[in-house]
Amino acid sequence: MTTRLRFAPSPTGNIHIGNARTALVNWLYAQQQGGEFVLRFDDTDRERSKQEYADNIAKDLRWLGIKPDRIEYQARRADAHEAATNFLKQRGLLYACYETPDELDRKRKRQQARGLPPVYDRTGYGLTEEERKEFEAEGRKPHWRFLLPNHDGDPFSTRRTEVHWEDLIRGSQTVDLASMSDPVLVREDGTWLYTLPSVVDDIEFGITHIIRGDDHVTNTGVQIALFEALGATPPGFGHHNLLTTASGEGLSKRLGSLSISSLREDGYEPMAVACLAVLIGAAGSVDALPDMDALQERFDIASIGKSAAKFDVSELDALNRKLVHHLDWAQVADRFEQGALGPQPEPFWNIIRENIGKVDEAPGWWQRIESAEPEVADEDRDYIVQALEMLPDGDFDEATWGTWTSALKEKTGRKGKPLFMPLRKALTGMEHGPDMAALLPLIGRERTTARLS
Repeated sequence: MTTRLRFAPSPTGNIHIGNARTALVNWLYAQQQGGEFVLRFDDTDRERSKQEYADNIAKDLRWLGIKPDRIEYQARRADAHEAATNFLKQRGLLYACYETPDELDRKRKRQQARGLPPVYDRTGYGLTEEERKEFEAEGRKPHWRFLLPNHDGDPFSTRRTEVHWEDLIRGSQTVDLASMSDPVLVREDGTWLYTLPSVVDDIEFGITHIIRGDDHVTNTGVQIALFEALGATPPGFGHHNLLTTASGEGLSKRLGSLSISSLREDGYEPMAVACLAVLIGAAGSVDALPDMDALQERFDIASIGKSAAKFDVSELDALNRKLVHHLDWAQVADRFEQGALGPQPEPFWNIIRENIGKVDEAPGWWQRIESAEPEVADEDRDYIVQALEMLPDGDFDEATWGTWTSALKEKTGRKGKPLFMPLRKALTGMEHGPDMAALLPLIGRERTTARLS
């Protein structure tokens, strides 16, 4: 059987780093197993789902290096969802309920006041045909609940019913179906909540493993029961730890600063984002790996921890810096406009990359060097005059700086910072920057002479 996993975002906004973690874990596991990866848009929320968000999500995944084998939209599969709904109704496993949200809330509060768990009491299941007609005559429309298999024939007499599975990440897991309410699968307006379309599509697409955040652990017991009610063998499950902000706040789509699109626009490298999203909160160090093949080789689903992991942008900055420092010219050349890095862009890139944290910072460095205003302290003016007089003849190369400064050291007795810093400030207007031996040939004799004069 082909191993097949899926990432199922709702196209109601842009995905954030936590969503990307789920997508990447599924993608990497599928690749390791020689399997397939399905991108399924859970777009049954008609009002909030938008194609522009679906397009943005697909773009974000491509940027991260994720290539779906198949793309599906739940909203286009209503016939399959309707057929499953009717099947469950015919078997008596989906029953109509007419309580309003206020009535349900008051019922839960009464149960809590009596020290009882706020579990739905299956009033809807016990309604007679006449009672249902009376509710509908009042203008009420039913929502539909799935009857959990937590009884021995009498739904009003529940018993402990354990659902077990061996979680890919968390190990042996158990959920008691008697501890939870029958879930609502169909709303009053006839639209489906997440659970039923998800299970139906997982069955029909042949999904073999579902990997998602550990906030879904409890839901898994219900979904396993629903898979079995629909006559299917449940897939394997894995629940990874969640990411939070550095302050411990849960991630959400409203935190636009941590959306993948915003991180891309801020100039981060996709591999920096991918490495941090996957490796944080797992055993081992968080390293800046060069490509998805290296990340796949490093990835171990069993190493993912159980405690929430904090996503700190400072860690992303550090990873990005390491990656940028190792990018060669061929990897970045198409990101720059003609002339953005001067007349010799490749040599300039090779010397500037060690000084920047993001690729898009490079043109700013060239502009600063190209338009530099010399800085010469009063006590260094005579030294700069000597430096101009002793400038080596011929074309500049990477040996010129060493030859020049060695001669100046011997002539003036200067060494260390007093020898090098006045020259750097006179030639670049800055106290820090790229290696002067490599930079001097790019500044050239004409600029050098003008800035020392």
